[in-house]
Order: sequence, then C-alpha cells, then structure tokens
Amino acid sequence: MPLAPSLGEFEQIALLAILRVGTDAYGVTIRSEITERTGRDPSPGALYTTLDRLEEKGLVTSRLGDPTPQRGGRSKRYFQVSAAGLEALARAQRSYQNLMEGLQFPGIAHA
Repeated sequence: MPLAPSLGEFEQIALLAILRVGTDAYGVTIRSEITERTGRDPSPGALYTTLDRLEEKGLVTSRLGDPTPQRGGRSKRYFQVSAAGLEALARAQRSYQNLMEGLQFPGIAHA
C-alpha cells in the first residue's frame, strides 16, 4: 500500500485557500485569499510551483477556462481540491491537533 502524501505548511495553506475560494479558484484568487487570511504575500511563481506539485501528488485537479481578450487570449487555470487532497488535509490537521493537545502556551489564551 503506497504511503499517503505528506503536506508542507504552504501546501496546506494553498489547499485551504482553494476550498475557501470555491469554484473561482485560480492563481490570482488563491493568492489573494492567502494574503487576506494569513498576511503572507506569496510570489506567483511560488504559488504555481506548489499548485503544480499538489496536482502531481493527485491532491488537486485543474482545468482551463475559456480564453479572454482581457487576458490577451490566455485561459485561466482553475483548481479544485480532490478527494485525496481533502483526506491529506484532514490527516495533517489531525496530526497538528494531536501534537498540540494538552499543551499550554504562556500568555496565550487559546492556541
């Protein structure tokens, strides 16, 4: 049985942003959601490298939209989290929760 893919922090952030944006999840909207929610401003190159890696792992799928004159005839590439991506994200979050269980952070009411 093959090992389930592990997720890095930015991969988790990208997956969560795709889920939050929904059906309009393409590079610009994903990046905007990440910036709005985390305060991080990933470069487009870093984001697309991560999205490509997630697709290679089978954790997201992508499709091309229709080309538009506003984009110089280029198509938007829309992303969707796959069932395997949802499972990997849930597994990663459970691992974090298990590691944090019972820990107390001085000066912080809730971690």
